[in-house]
Amino acid sequence: VTLARCRMCPLGWLGVASLCLGTLWAVPAKERKKAEKPKTDLTLYGNLDLDNYDLTLDNYGEILDLSNYEELYDYGDLAPKIEVGTLAPRPKDPKTLPDLGLTTAGTPKLQPPTGAVPGGFPMPRGCFCPPGLPSCLLCLCLGTSVYCDDTDLDHIPALPPDTTYLYARFNRIGAVRASDFTGLEKLKHIDLSSNSISWADEDAFRLLPSLQELLLPENRLTALPELPRSIVRLDARLNRIPSAGLRPEAFRDLKQLQFLHLSDNQLDFIPVPLPESLRSLHLQNNNIQTMHEDTFCDSQDHGQIRRALEDIRLDGNPINLSLFPNAYFCLPRLPTGRFS
Repeated sequence: VTLARCRMCPLGWLGVASLCLGTLWAVPAKERKKAEKPKTDLTLYGNLDLDNYDLTLDNYGEILDLSNYEELYDYGDLAPKIEVGTLAPRPKDPKTLPDLGLTTAGTPKLQPPTGAVPGGFPMPRGCFCPPGLPSCLLCLCLGTSVYCDDTDLDHIPALPPDTTYLYARFNRIGAVRASDFTGLEKLKHIDLSSNSISWADEDAFRLLPSLQELLLPENRLTALPELPRSIVRLDARLNRIPSAGLRPEAFRDLKQLQFLHLSDNQLDFIPVPLPESLRSLHLQNNNIQTMHEDTFCDSQDHGQIRRALEDIRLDGNPINLSLFPNAYFCLPRLPTGRFS
């Protein structure tokens, strides 16, 4: 028995030795794995200029191009629609605004002025647009564009002198006065769609030297004021304008006018003469019953071709267009309407 036990001792010691070696080997293996874990190479981020990622009102205009804001919106004959993201935010209750006391550093915060800002121009009720921070409660100012959509306005607000685009849709504006746009020599786009405008001063728009687009659909106008010669697009659809509400030869001298949309009014004749620059004439859903042979073409000049005037809408009128075949010989295509 003693001999057998002695023979088994080396095997026992060999097993114990192998367990000890396994335990000793396990610890360095874990440490080795930690040592082999790849470390973050901070030099990879050395070239990132994180300061340039700050979005401020100073660089906002460089990121957003609002110059073609309205060109992307095709009114056509569709029902008016609101594009998400174009409406200015509704004003907050002044009672819920933060207290304009002292900053954490003890420096007095900028207080809203009463009536005018340091830049020298008055702003509308509740609006605060100091130089370098063009923002306010009623309207949203981005660069030289002013957005006053759906803000319950009942008059045109005072605007910064460098305003080029004004959007004041879906409000309660009832009239447009000549003084509303005094001194705005850079203003080139006015959108007053879906208001309650029943009249406008004769000089409300005429004295704006840069005005190119005037949008007045869905109002209550019964007369159209005089327009500046710079106008390119006029949209006065869905109003109450009769032919008597247009000045005689109102569009003759508008040599840059390309889009004239007067559909859904109370016109009983086509407003002639029409400038050679005209490309689109929408007069559908009026009360037009007849036209002259010289309405579109010069009856004495049979070689005349009006290549620009490609879009004429006369559908929805009681006129039979087939009765005036000589009125279309200079046009690239026939007007849209009833031919029987």
